[in-house]
Amino acid sequence: MTTATGGAAAGLVTSGVEIRPYGDGAISARTLDGTDEQRWRTVQGMADILEADEVLGVTGLVATYDSLLVEFDNVLTDHPLVARALRRAHTRLGASPAATAPRLIPIPVVFGGEYGPDLPDVAGQLGLTPTEVVRRCTGTDWVVRFLGAPAGAPMMDGSPFRTPVSRCPAPRTRVPAGSVALAGLQAVIYPVLSPGGWRLIGRTPLRLTDIDRTPPAVHRPGDRIRFVSIEAARWRELAGTAPEPEPLPGVSHG
Repeated sequence: MTTATGGAAAGLVTSGVEIRPYGDGAISARTLDGTDEQRWRTVQGMADILEADEVLGVTGLVATYDSLLVEFDNVLTDHPLVARALRRAHTRLGASPAATAPRLIPIPVVFGGEYGPDLPDVAGQLGLTPTEVVRRCTGTDWVVRFLGAPAGAPMMDGSPFRTPVSRCPAPRTRVPAGSVALAGLQAVIYPVLSPGGWRLIGRTPLRLTDIDRTPPAVHRPGDRIRFVSIEAARWRELAGTAPEPEPLPGVSHG
């Protein structure tokens, strides 16, 4: 174990995890060892353990690709205590079963046209036809890596393309809810009307986020998203309905 001088304020590296203060009411933990997949699993596992433990004073957990932000009420706890909880969570990885098993979530999408105005441009960037872009997007399962902004947007990787897709030169001020978009080697679904600069290739009529649901977002990190191409004539039939997760073949669900 290597500890920097200055205690919690300077940060600490232990067993491949760097733990640092992030302002007065948060701590970040960044994984340093292993493959991209292993670092992501470490971060998600630590988040699952901390959530299950209901650590005193912890108010929020934001798990991304290789880092975990732990927000806390500094009236109830402090940086050293939260750092200790993080180290305990990391130590318990592998000993604790996964909190949730990944699922498959089919997402119907109307591609192109007014629903996906950037599809021709994306196809041009990739040297493919729009039809081939849709075929490849629907022929792979995208992995939800974390829930981003706004409103728990599913941030996904697993792109079937080798060439990254560029963002829009100028972000849109209004991206319709349900828009399916690409940027780099990632995909996202905008859950609510919001600004955005990713390339829009389609839109789903499903309602991904609902504040009256518990939890508001159906999707979780680790879930697989499978886009299913539908005709615009089916939009009204499916509009506003919730995604329906299915068991992922070959994965134990306890």
